[in-house]
Amino acid sequence: MHPFNAASVAVMVRIVDRQALLALYDCQLRRDVRAPDVEEATLERHAKTVVWYGKADDDWSSVLWSDLTDEDADAVIAAEVGRLRDWGRPFEWKYFSHDKPTDLPRRLEAAGLRPEPEEAVMVGDIEELDLDVAPPAGVEVRRVSDKGEVKALLDVHEEVFGSPEEWVGRVIARSIELERPPVVGVVAWADGRPVCGARVVFHEGTDFASLWGGTTLPEWRGKGIYRAVVAFRGRLARDRGNRYLQVDALPTSRPILERLGFVQLAATKPYVPVEVPERE
Repeated sequence: MHPFNAASVAVMVRIVDRQALLALYDCQLRRDVRAPDVEEATLERHAKTVVWYGKADDDWSSVLWSDLTDEDADAVIAAEVGRLRDWGRPFEWKYFSHDKPTDLPRRLEAAGLRPEPEEAVMVGDIEELDLDVAPPAGVEVRRVSDKGEVKALLDVHEEVFGSPEEWVGRVIARSIELERPPVVGVVAWADGRPVCGARVVFHEGTDFASLWGGTTLPEWRGKGIYRAVVAFRGRLARDRGNRYLQVDALPTSRPILERLGFVQLAATKPYVPVEVPERE
């Protein structure tokens, strides 16, 4: 008797598909990522890393991709963390659960970084996602089209996080003026008030669009608004010709995304300085 039945073969195919999709994600959104023109950022590609340097004082910088070994990891980490500290802006090392070496988290902590909460790297094939989702009664979801609506999105961020994330506003405001914007802001409105703010990034030259934000005011959670905002952005990505939709999801968002058809490819944690660097 053949050791594999149809069910086990189907599971193996799904595993292989996820591994292939993860490899595509690593290639297009980490190793070969490109910075949109509206971003105040530069990318440095070193032999072992790809690093995003934000130019604005309130922007972030990040090690997006690394290819380390047991032998070179400590030296590369020390060099990159040193450069980022000298840069003098907030930064992170974006760690993924499949990154090597296997003890990379311990090495990052030894270099003076600490982990922030883990997120799930979720990806969905847009043609297979359930995007036919309407917002709840009395709520309207629409794309940001002027500076007043940019401020509305930032107001939601400030109320939830205590910070308006002004760099996000600058990126969205620049994109509004473009015929083919690389970033689109989305706001859910209820009774003339913004109750959820989010954005979608279209990664030109790749198969992916990515979702960021999805911030809902506490009193409006649990009503289906986040689900509707995800679906709205998914339809925008479908119209732009993207094949996959990607999001880093907190535990509260993961079940909603799974019901829409997303699958988890990996886990990710940002490692940030124990002490925030100060610019001289």
